[in-house]
Amino acid sequence: MQENHRIQVDLGAKVQLMTATQLKSKFPWLDTDGIALGSYGLENEGWFDPWSLLSAFKRKAASLGVQYISGEVVGFGFEKIHDHSLAETGEVLEKPKEVLIKMDDDKIYPLQFAICVNAAGPNAGNVAKMIGIGTHPTHSILSQALPVEARKRYVYMFNAPRGPGLDCPLVIDPTNVYFRREGVAGNYLCGASPHPSEEPEPLNLDVDYEYFDKYIWPTLAERVPHFEELKLRGAWAGYYDYNTFDQNAIIGLHPIHLNVCFANGFSGHGIQQAAAVGRAVMECVLDGMYKTIDLERFGFQRIIDGVPVRERNIV
Repeated sequence: MQENHRIQVDLGAKVQLMTATQLKSKFPWLDTDGIALGSYGLENEGWFDPWSLLSAFKRKAASLGVQYISGEVVGFGFEKIHDHSLAETGEVLEKPKEVLIKMDDDKIYPLQFAICVNAAGPNAGNVAKMIGIGTHPTHSILSQALPVEARKRYVYMFNAPRGPGLDCPLVIDPTNVYFRREGVAGNYLCGASPHPSEEPEPLNLDVDYEYFDKYIWPTLAERVPHFEELKLRGAWAGYYDYNTFDQNAIIGLHPIHLNVCFANGFSGHGIQQAAAVGRAVMECVLDGMYKTIDLERFGFQRIIDGVPVRERNIV
């Protein structure tokens, strides 16, 4: 935590490390048993509605001439580049040139492209396989799949009239349980990522309420005693586009399919990083390089090289 704090301060973040005594003084409702340090954001902290932000981006893009097509990607069309063969196998390179889209009328329509950006969220790994990424039996690069899959996560909403109220920031417990205030009527949102051995099957979006009762509620009540009296009001589930390699973004062009750009694997942080990633992808597409922030270390090459880029203390 101290190392992360130094990095954040060096980059201009207004954050403060607080001892257990300082935390208890500022947040009397917090049980600080077992806590040595906490990091508290002093400025530019908060939360927003992801759907509202996405809708705003979409409306703005549409106003600038972007066309949205609602359909299912079922495959890709390719063209052989006869003057370009794969170095390891001598095979002629097959370059993706069109995406095949199944529409509501059950017909499949081809849509040609110059550059394809894979921003398919939890389905990104499957879309990459349709392009041939990760399907070659022997080639050292084309045999490497995009390591992104769907992981199901739950968000629970509860009411606690005697809870912290307006004095409640986003709190992340060392157990990985998080909670924050939702509105001003005593409601709170909470959740936690499960242990890898307890990952739920992502076959549907059914909510596991037993997970809340057995794991999340006891942690909440231990950290905030008044949460012992909470009443669960609702819950929902969604998918992370989970990068199984290092739980970090995979951004940029594929090293062989140079007209395929990745924007995948955000593992739960996509909405926080979306605006910056949009700019980065734009620079990749239009300029062939990053200009604002160099994100080469987050490229697909690190997957091939087996060099993870990990972040500590994340939810």
